Amino acid sequence: MPDDTPLLTIRGLTVAFAGVPALRGVDLDIHAGESLGLVGESGCGKSVTWLAALGLLPATAAVRGSVTLEGQELLGAPPARLDAVRGGRVAMIFQDPSSALNPVRRVGAQVAEALALHRGMRGAAARAEVLRLFDQVGIPDAARRIDAWPHEMSGGQNQRVMIAIALAGRPEILVADEPTTALDATIQAQILDLLRRLQAETGMALVLISHDLGVVADMCRRVGVMYAGRVVEMAESDALFAHPAHPYTRGLLAALPDLLGPRRRLASIPGAVPEPWNLPPGCPFAPRCAEAIAACSAAEPALAETAPDPGSPSHRAACIRVAAPTPTPHLVLA
Repeated sequence: MPDDTPLLTIRGLTVAFAGVPALRGVDLDIHAGESLGLVGESGCGKSVTWLAALGLLPATAAVRGSVTLEGQELLGAPPARLDAVRGGRVAMIFQDPSSALNPVRRVGAQVAEALALHRGMRGAAARAEVLRLFDQVGIPDAARRIDAWPHEMSGGQNQRVMIAIALAGRPEILVADEPTTALDATIQAQILDLLRRLQAETGMALVLISHDLGVVADMCRRVGVMYAGRVVEMAESDALFAHPAHPYTRGLLAALPDLLGPRRRLASIPGAVPEPWNLPPGCPFAPRCAEAIAACSAAEPALAETAPDPGSPSHRAACIRVAAPTPTPHLVLA
């Protein structure tokens, strides 16, 4: 596959629950082997985007748009085709392993189930592959742990089991939805290092959904910022953190403590993400934006190219002032 051909393409993806819009036209491209970060406050649509793309939303959700995997349409696809894609070509790690794992099945059996579904492996061959996967994701004493129950393992070990289940189908894309939220700092670092190593070893694409901008800056080559069900900025990681174009992105960065330089008061973004049923006219961020003008309430701006950034092939933002990305003060992210 040519490097410039996306492996997975999302176009005009919309989701509504009981007529209330949750996503309002999401466009994303995922290339083979790349790492993409999605950031934004809770309720902006990051997780819903991928649940919709993989057909994991309830039947009451109205999903429109297009999601293609190497030209194969996934929205509205037959269950048999989706079953082959989910966990096979595209795998997802959920943020709470304690609720994602089945508490009444041994962890090894849950990994073996994925092997049977996606690779047809059973019996001794499946057990040997489970042991290999446990070793690959760094679960100590794998031969004993394979028959453990989820409640007998720590949160970090259960997250590694979830990663093993995701790897069982040899996915081309791994979507990690807040994979370290419930873990302490030390285990979080271990899980992130594991994901980085696995991506290098397998060549899979990684989509990292996170609230932690420092983690995204360290892990991802491209970053998309979501707000109120849309992507409001998309750029190479270095360009986005050095020259954020959207006021919302600048607000997120201003709320981070700087590890170098003089101490300063952190700036917070006033207000909260608007409820989907009560979106303001025009730009949904305008009521919280210190740079808003009257034109911001007239119409919602489209995602458009900004002024070129050095070394950044594409930098887009949904703001009427995208012509001049604003440099940020010196900022070091942990």
